[in-house]
Amino acid sequence: MCRFLAYQGEPVFLDTVVSKPCHSLIHQSMRATECKTSTNGDGFGLGWYGERPEPGIYRDLRPAWSDDNLLSICNQVRSPMFFAHVRAATGTATARANCHPFTHGRSLFMHNGQIGGFGKIRRQVEAMIPDELYMHRVGTTDSEAIFLAAMGRGARENAGEAFGSVLGEICAMMRAANINEAMRFAACFTDGETLHAFRWACDEKAPTLYWRPGHSSVQVVSEPLDESHEHWNAVPQGSMLTVRGGQVVELQAFNVTVH
Repeated sequence: MCRFLAYQGEPVFLDTVVSKPCHSLIHQSMRATECKTSTNGDGFGLGWYGERPEPGIYRDLRPAWSDDNLLSICNQVRSPMFFAHVRAATGTATARANCHPFTHGRSLFMHNGQIGGFGKIRRQVEAMIPDELYMHRVGTTDSEAIFLAAMGRGARENAGEAFGSVLGEICAMMRAANINEAMRFAACFTDGETLHAFRWACDEKAPTLYWRPGHSSVQVVSEPLDESHEHWNAVPQGSMLTVRGGQVVELQAFNVTVH
């Protein structure tokens, strides 16, 4: 499983969240503690918002712990909202195009989890992506396919409904294909203004997800960035967290209906 973090709030240098904490995301790329795979060395990525409408992106297939450019960017870039992700591949190639976060226009998306038995239904899943968005599919991951399919269903206008609809349809495909593996989905999505975080799995064993309020800010992480869980709140299974203006504005049920 992958590890990620998202930040929204007062502008900060990326290193204050990505690299400086004692259990930072870079540390988790070597020694994650709340997932089956402790090493997440199949690439990494950053996505951040600056003075221009569309986010900046830096992704590479090297492990996060071995890239001095990553540390330099984190030391120099200051942003009010950013995503960071370290990858543990689940059946697709270790390639830059498969590293998160994924972007389209002003939107960013990153995912921890998988579509069980993706190879058996890959063509069906990719058929969910509208023609006008399929040209933007550059990798081979299930995560990117989910993102583009949800974008085609209005994720910018109603993220919960769009992603819930996509996941429900995929689960129906899995059932029809007699796939016994689970679908697991811990993810973050933003349209550049509002941040949504999701935690859901068809077997109710969703990947871990936490959030913590700060000074006019909110952090969302796969696992706490320090040794203590005291100030971190677990996102419940089957929930969607919404952050706007550096504050949590809603924690609600994330509805996925499988037909």
